[in-house]
Amino acid sequence: MEPPKMNPVVEPLSWMLGTWLSDPPGAGTYPTLQPFQYLEEVHISHVGQPMLNFSFNSFHPDTRKPMHRECGFIRLKPDTNKVAFVSAQNTGVVEVEEGEVNGQELCIASHSIARISFAKEPHVEQVSPALPPARSCLVFAAVCGVSLFLFREITRKFRLNSEGKLEQTVSMATTTQPMTQHLHVTYKKVTP
Repeated sequence: MEPPKMNPVVEPLSWMLGTWLSDPPGAGTYPTLQPFQYLEEVHISHVGQPMLNFSFNSFHPDTRKPMHRECGFIRLKPDTNKVAFVSAQNTGVVEVEEGEVNGQELCIASHSIARISFAKEPHVEQVSPALPPARSCLVFAAVCGVSLFLFREITRKFRLNSEGKLEQTVSMATTTQPMTQHLHVTYKKVTP
């Protein structure tokens, strides 16, 4: 069977396609946390529809024990640079992030969040629309067994660097801390 032709709507995101492995391990830090590292494998693909499919799978760097998992879709609003990132996470959190793609950089922030009723603490709560957008990346820390304060805003940025590697940076502001970088990982492409 011939691979599907990419839908032209998602062409501006084609630089994200492929299987990517963290190289070196990702780094996590925050004023209220001990620094930590993680490995991550990312799959971003398409099936010819006007969206990309993705999965992020992180592992403990020493034990290779599975940690955070999320999968979903990246959609572009036709004829714009507006992007929606829809994900379901192994912690019971489902979210929609929105933002923009400009060249080989994608910047997004949470738009809406939902969780299962018996999700592991700390619970992710959507902040009031009067506050800045919220992002539930703190669930990554919760899976690591770390308690965090209620966040006020989390953002995520992807970019393709000059070496052809994909970078992801997550920043977070809580009720007690200003906007601060929380996670950074660089991936090398292992398959197109």
